This record gives sequence, C-alpha cells and structure tokens, in this order.
Amino acid sequence: QVHLVESGGGLVQAGGSLRLSCAASGLTFSFSSYPMGWFRQGLGKEREIVTAISGSGGGTYYADSVKGRFTISRDNAKNLVYLQMHSLKPEDTAVYYCSSANFWGQGTQVTVSS
Repeated sequence: QVHLVESGGGLVQAGGSLRLSCAASGLTFSFSSYPMGWFRQGLGKEREIVTAISGSGGGTYYADSVKGRFTISRDNAKNLVYLQMHSLKPEDTAVYYCSSANFWGQGTQVTVSS
C-alpha cells in the first residue's frame, strides 16, 4: 500500500517561509500516476485542502487562502512532492498532511508565531 511521510514542519515567525516534503513509497503504479494533495488541520478545525497537483505536475489547485503564497511541486523521479510556503501567517498554523489515493501521511506540524 502507499506509504507517505511528511517532513519539514516547524516553528516560524509570521512572514517567514517553510518547505514541506512528502516522500511516497509502496506504490503500485509509477509515482506520476498519482495526483497528490496537501491538506491541513488546525486545532479544533476540520481538515481542509490546501493545494493539489496532477500526476504530471502540469495542473495545480490552490485554496484561496494560500494563493500567491504557497507553491506545490513534485519530483516524479524521486517520488517526492513539495509544498513551498512563503509569507506565513498565524492562521496557517496546523498539522499538514499529504495524501493520494485515499492514503495519508502522519502529518507534520507547522506553527507560525505572531
């Protein structure tokens, strides 16, 4: 089954940047066959989609709240997907998860201090 592992979370001041990574393994098909998404869940909030990318990387989606600040990308040769986050705000504080094909990683905590 698909195994996803996120990394790169941490504590950052408002206005700062972080880059999250998600490594995929145990794939049945080539990594480029899997659309990937990043989701987040803040304390006491529902999980929400942040961004998604097609298998080829040619198509992307961003939630309005992160447009212009976050960028999703992928390296299909390395089975990696990235989330580059700039101009972080305290409201971006959440556990960030990557997901594909109904599989989820364990999440990585992002905390943005004001």
